[in-house]
Amino acid sequence: MPNILLVGNGAREHAMAEAIMRSKEKPLLFSYMKANNPGIASLSAKTKMGSYADPSAIILFARENKIEFAVIGPEDPLGNGVVDALAEAGIPAVGPTKSLARLETSKAFTRNLVSKYNIPGNPQFKVFTDIDGVEVFLNKLESVVIKPDGLTGGKGVLVQGDHFATKQEALTLCKQILSESNSLIVEEKFDGEEFSLQCLCDGKTIVGTPLVQDHKRRFDGDRGPNTGGMGSYSLPDHSMPFLKPSDIEEGLEITRQVAAALWSETGSPYKGVMYGGFIATKNGTKLLEYNARFGDPEAMNILPLLKTDFVEICQHIIAGTLDKLKIEFEPKATVCKYVVPKGYGLPADHPDAASSKAKIEVGDVGKARLYYSSVDKKEDGLYLSSSRAIGIVGIADTLDEARLIAEEGVKAVKGPVDYREDIGTDALIQKRIDHMKKIRKE
Repeated sequence: MPNILLVGNGAREHAMAEAIMRSKEKPLLFSYMKANNPGIASLSAKTKMGSYADPSAIILFARENKIEFAVIGPEDPLGNGVVDALAEAGIPAVGPTKSLARLETSKAFTRNLVSKYNIPGNPQFKVFTDIDGVEVFLNKLESVVIKPDGLTGGKGVLVQGDHFATKQEALTLCKQILSESNSLIVEEKFDGEEFSLQCLCDGKTIVGTPLVQDHKRRFDGDRGPNTGGMGSYSLPDHSMPFLKPSDIEEGLEITRQVAAALWSETGSPYKGVMYGGFIATKNGTKLLEYNARFGDPEAMNILPLLKTDFVEICQHIIAGTLDKLKIEFEPKATVCKYVVPKGYGLPADHPDAASSKAKIEVGDVGKARLYYSSVDKKEDGLYLSSSRAIGIVGIADTLDEARLIAEEGVKAVKGPVDYREDIGTDALIQKRIDHMKKIRKE
């Protein structure tokens, strides 16, 4: 019965807690959270509230509870060096050190690493610390993407055609970013379809998990502002209908080469999740970005399908023996829909903005799985915050069945909430198939 520490308090960590507690090793779960997630709390032997920027408090909690190993959920504790502090205390962790977590915390670091080691997949790009030369480079590219160099909660990337129209607008945005951030990346915009490939990594071995497609836009039809993710789906064959097998293999190979480059660059093995955001283009798979942890919502698509013992996977990651373990997932489809406050992603003066403090009721979600995200559990019930509230996941033999299960589950949440109806629909997926056929001239 190992004592395991989970750091994090979102729906992703709720899914991770559930996967840990399914283990045949019958672990005791200890959770360190910055807000009380009722789902994680219900699975934990003990919980502690605190800041992710305070590694010493996390170490104290770990020592008090004789933790065998830790699993880190979100990016904030990784960027704050929690894994380094745990290592100094003699406690191994599934999650990269602060230096290795630059894979996510610094977009410039990752672009430069991929370039230095001649790894395929990079766009044309340039990193700027001041405005000199930005306009010239903007005008060299047909269409551009602008990224602040740091953590933005999945909302900081600005894309021409979506967030701005002209190069002049791009220049204005670059000036704005540089007034708030030390550096920014300007890169070419790819035309294609995105997919999430979350890989388990022990430093040497890379194991891919089922592919997922996330939907960042707030409203149906991929409209509205970018969010942390409104939902996602995966298919029974663990691929995507708009991809070729070569697209996936290229993504895996890029990740293998990046893991090797990280070890060469830092002298340390990367132990944790390397989550690549990729895009299939007419010229093969290209790298959009890496995250140094499971995706949210994507973790909710893959962890419930895991047939292999998650605790055993964690132990092999820590030991560097992932090649000795056969990792299997159920051949099922999944659809995750996020229930959010009506005002989520909308301006503060919008009439629906007050929904972020409202009380909600959660009824029977039927066959769906429910994962709590940013909710506040008070004595008189559950309250919304300004962020995503609850992830509802349907799992079935077909995508349509999974979508209907998720849809029924979503309707069990009462209050001033909203969600995207179109995630997992044939129409949305067909749009992506048609797009890839067009750009590949098939």
